[in-house]
Amino acid sequence: MPLIDMPDFSAELLDEFAARNTARVNTPVIQPAEPFLDMAGEDLRRRIFLTESETGASLCLRPEFTIPVCLRHIETATGTPKRYSYLGEVFRQRREGANEFYQAGIEDLGDTDIASADARAVSDASAVLKRLLPGRRLSVTLGDQQVFEAVVAALGLPQGWQKRLVQAFGDTVQLDALLQSLVSPKPMTGLDARVAGLLATGDEKVLVDYIDSVMQDTGYSTNASRAPQEIARRLREKLALAATRLPDESFELLKQFLSLQAPLSQASQTLVQFADKARLKLDAALSAFDARVAALANGGIDLDSVQYRAAFGRPLDYYTGLVFEVGVEGETAVLAGGGRFDRLMTLLGAKDKIPAVGFSLWLDRIEAVSAKP
Repeated sequence: MPLIDMPDFSAELLDEFAARNTARVNTPVIQPAEPFLDMAGEDLRRRIFLTESETGASLCLRPEFTIPVCLRHIETATGTPKRYSYLGEVFRQRREGANEFYQAGIEDLGDTDIASADARAVSDASAVLKRLLPGRRLSVTLGDQQVFEAVVAALGLPQGWQKRLVQAFGDTVQLDALLQSLVSPKPMTGLDARVAGLLATGDEKVLVDYIDSVMQDTGYSTNASRAPQEIARRLREKLALAATRLPDESFELLKQFLSLQAPLSQASQTLVQFADKARLKLDAALSAFDARVAALANGGIDLDSVQYRAAFGRPLDYYTGLVFEVGVEGETAVLAGGGRFDRLMTLLGAKDKIPAVGFSLWLDRIEAVSAKP
């Protein structure tokens, strides 16, 4: 039996999901922890409730639905396109509110019309909230991880730094710290003197052999930790990243980009002007952005009511393009949030690439807002 009551508006919510031709699914409360630890982002990883099975496998209480729904889709070998909906309890530590609460949402898998599927996710999330909160004026914030990745790539940073910055997208504090590290790089510290010397010589075999001997002497097993070759590779990567300095001009361009914001009706023009002035080739990313804007307009969304922010992201590592959140004007609570996660399905084991987009609804927050006069 659930320890908390299902929200009063649950029946209306399920009606909305049925009207959108979704298949309602549930997933076990006890989940394998590895997919969340690997793919869900640091903000979620540190809030998960972890345990172990009798065999030592790492398990967790279900902290969200996207990964479990995708795993279920892969395991059942269901074809696409497929639209799933869910309504159930999730468990995660939160700064505010209970650690056990209800969440609902839609995962849209396999639609190859990316712009249309993105627009549908924003439209569906807004429409559901309008039904649950009649008379309330919504605010929608939209970002685009693909555009951010394109800007970072156009600046010519090493792949390692591009990956770091992309993973930090949406976390202002972490992103600022990384940018400061790029402007004022600091040498690696705390390295074993022998390791530091071998890294400097570039003798890979001797470095690997030394790491292996240290692991043997200290009792570390390569089955329980990374292999010596992997440790050596990561050390070299860290050394290269620590030595990278972002030119002042590139740093200023990145800061200028992250400061961009505009109503969605003006966002395409704002991005084109930035790209032209910065002399950055962002054609593919901006073309996809324009297509989504057109699809939203065709779907009846008031573009002036949607705010584009270049620095806006969501703290989950699996997003790849669109990211968005919906709230009520005058309220700080995020009531719905989601985005595109095209890489997630193959990372979870799908044999084919499956485009995917979806959103979640925070039902306890919706309840709290609806109770206000």
